[in-house]
Amino acid sequence: MNSKLILTALALPLVAVAVAVAFATTGLFTPPRVRGSHDLLHRAERIHLPGAVGPESLVFDPSGGGPYTGVADGRILKWDGQNWVEFAVTSSQREECSEAFNPTMEHICGRPLGLRFHRKSGDLYIADAYLGLQVVGPQGGMASPLVIQVQGNKLLFTNDIDIDEEANAIYFTDSSTVFHRREFMPSILTIDKTGKLMKYDISSKQVTILLQGLAFANGVALSKDRSFVLVAETTNRRILRYWLQGPNIGKHDTFVELPGLPDNVRRNQEGEFWVALHSKTGLLTKWATSYSWFGSTMLKLSLNFKQLHYFLVGGKPHATAIKLSSEGKILQVLEDLEGTTLRFISEVEERNGKLWISSVLMPYIGIYTLQ
Repeated sequence: MNSKLILTALALPLVAVAVAVAFATTGLFTPPRVRGSHDLLHRAERIHLPGAVGPESLVFDPSGGGPYTGVADGRILKWDGQNWVEFAVTSSQREECSEAFNPTMEHICGRPLGLRFHRKSGDLYIADAYLGLQVVGPQGGMASPLVIQVQGNKLLFTNDIDIDEEANAIYFTDSSTVFHRREFMPSILTIDKTGKLMKYDISSKQVTILLQGLAFANGVALSKDRSFVLVAETTNRRILRYWLQGPNIGKHDTFVELPGLPDNVRRNQEGEFWVALHSKTGLLTKWATSYSWFGSTMLKLSLNFKQLHYFLVGGKPHATAIKLSSEGKILQVLEDLEGTTLRFISEVEERNGKLWISSVLMPYIGIYTLQ
């Protein structure tokens, strides 16, 4: 028996015991409250999405209309102030896309994640997890593909985008070259490091890889002065900064380390950033995202998605939003500690004194009025 098999045989019962204890106890592995946080997000109001689930990203158009959001059945919806109306789709094959949530059909129906409007053209740019980088005009309808492969390799998990309108460039992420979106749990638990941050030149249509080897490349946000772009590295629980200008151009560093798994990053008018944490870091989560053998062994326990997710989030639904300065300092932390109103959030968009908050798993968005 080789050493790898021996280690697996030894690890399996240890991990099984840890998981069994996690399922059997309350609070032992629950992520702690973030120091200095304010438990206020339960005061948010909800806007439900009838017949839809998983509004992963939120964006307002150049005229202030919306928000717009992509949902799990492949549609992009617009809030008109009273109702959600269909604005666009990323796939023409929609005959079997009537279910609100069916991960096995995502590669057919599309799964729009990150959304950004080009303020000058009015076009909506879309990161579709399966169908790549796409664009649709101001009137909506059927989106057109822009990038579906890079250097001959198909994009497997296109995740988020931001636009530099002065340079006419789009920065976007591909979370993995191994796993699709519906396999995001194995991607995290095996500490897959095949994610990329890329740049798409709208004029030349050329793609440049800026960073690779990232552990679940996720949210993207350009700084207000356009000197750097941020990318969330979810599994490593941090935000990286890639310099676009200045003496460090072409280099990257750690912008901030976070107490959980970051999803999207969005800049406000002051140049600060809001980061949505899918979940905070509990004890088992830390083990799973620090030691690949631990997470890989978990995948051998025949746990279903809900059980794996329960483990990853520490057995307790919650919501955490973190506001960062332009230098990466944590300025404010807002939570819904009990998950009463919000949970598993994926994006925080600040607009006119309110936070618009989305979730890749829930059938609603939240609106929190800043104090």
